[in-house]
Amino acid sequence: MRLSALLLLPAVLMAGFSCAESGAVSVLRPVVTARYPHDRAAFTQGLQYLGQGVLLESTGQVGASGVRRVELKTGKVTQQVPTPLSTAFGEGVTLLDDVAYHLTWQNGVAFALDGRTLREVGRLRHSGEGWGLTHDGQQLIMSDGSSTLFWRNPKTFAVTRRLPVTDEQGQPVKNLNELEYVQGSVYANVWLTSRIARIDAKTGKVTAWIDVTGLAQEVSALAARRGQALTFDDVPNGIAFVPERGTLLLTGKRWPLMFEVKVPGLKAESGPPPKPRS
Repeated sequence: MRLSALLLLPAVLMAGFSCAESGAVSVLRPVVTARYPHDRAAFTQGLQYLGQGVLLESTGQVGASGVRRVELKTGKVTQQVPTPLSTAFGEGVTLLDDVAYHLTWQNGVAFALDGRTLREVGRLRHSGEGWGLTHDGQQLIMSDGSSTLFWRNPKTFAVTRRLPVTDEQGQPVKNLNELEYVQGSVYANVWLTSRIARIDAKTGKVTAWIDVTGLAQEVSALAARRGQALTFDDVPNGIAFVPERGTLLLTGKRWPLMFEVKVPGLKAESGPPPKPRS
């Protein structure tokens, strides 16, 4: 399937959301407040804002997977390391208590990296696939491509909680991918669609859908003008919260842009901007 066909998929899916707009679940369309350059070669799998214009990002593809620090405004990569297992397909990443946790897709291992140097300091085993990763300040939250989110102990990686995710009709929401925990909700890219699920972290119910079709169409047109057309794999993936502005940073796999957007329901967090975690 080419991207042109892929972009029709959200339209079909959104057709089923018309009742949600008049019911309990809303379809939210983000308002772009800024655009930043993004590495066209980065097959983005994980994204986190560290403070003062610095991002933590992980990338996929065997032989090209890794973890990096990136300047938000310029898109410049200031530090990067490859995924420690060279044959692995890298997936999500999140930084908690000065440790960056980095998933692999099908190897059953997550890497613990020193938060400053990004050097490996440990390996954590698990069953099943690894997709997205975030945290709630105490526990890691992981997706595996299913309709279930897993809370994990950051020291042992043991599952401490399972949360089935359901839509407004009570149906499972599969293909949960990149994650971001913000103010009691988990925001999740849904793989192969142009929508983000806002999930109540207590109940697992989707409380809103964020429609990023317009962003996907913009980057597709930009890439085509540059002679580097996107493929069906280059889907929306990458969500990071900027607390001082109450905004989200959104990008995708091999997207040439990163968007800063406002979304209803998100609030700026008071206090000085966080210092970059290094």
